Amino acid sequence: MDENERRLAVFLDFENLALGFDRPRGGAKFDIDKVLKRLVEKGKILVKKAYADWTRFSDDKKKLHEAAFELIDIPKRARTGKNSADIRLCVDAMDLCYGKEHIDTFVVVSGDSDFSPLVSKLKENGKSVIGLATEGAASSMLVENCDEFIFYEELEQVASRPPRLTQQIPKEKRPVFQLLIESIIALMRDKDILYSSMVKETMKRKRPAFNEGRYGYRAFGELLEDAQKYGVVILAEDARSGAYVVKGFASAAK
Repeated sequence: MDENERRLAVFLDFENLALGFDRPRGGAKFDIDKVLKRLVEKGKILVKKAYADWTRFSDDKKKLHEAAFELIDIPKRARTGKNSADIRLCVDAMDLCYGKEHIDTFVVVSGDSDFSPLVSKLKENGKSVIGLATEGAASSMLVENCDEFIFYEELEQVASRPPRLTQQIPKEKRPVFQLLIESIIALMRDKDILYSSMVKETMKRKRPAFNEGRYGYRAFGELLEDAQKYGVVILAEDARSGAYVVKGFASAAK
């Protein structure tokens, strides 16, 4: 594992998140794949835990199970003044904070202000904290306390319009070019300079089985050169290392 790669632990307060989808949303449902696609752009996800009384959310269990979440069942109690799932989530997060030093980034998928003390304690112990929730369910206190906060509604927004892959691009190249485009979009959110090594690492995080050799390229640089030839990206060379730097997207794929 790259020593500079961030290691993430994701804690999903599913009941809080579900509240954000109780309001009329044009039929939209929570999509965990959409969340994970954004989070793998941040680093390698090592831990995924989701908390709820799963008897109330049986339809969502299958998708979370397929996404390799550990489902922590917290049965609803008739007489309690506190959400037991919140308490269990905090205990597990702090246990991981103290017991797994290699995990440096904690993701709290919830908008509940009660998690602000947890965020503060994690940051006190040198951890970065990313929050994620719907805009309507996100407490301003929690948003301001996190190192970064992602609104669910903005997950698919992009800073730069990517090129459209046309029919002139060979069919066998389109999947890898599409993955390349998605990875560049991800990096553009946080990085000013996109080195080829960063692009390849992001492609492997998004699709662990990725290997440029499967598409007929002897090296990753050849894939980038081919993408430039077809009008997908614009390349330049780093003056010091000679490695490729992705400057952005071409106006249109040829």
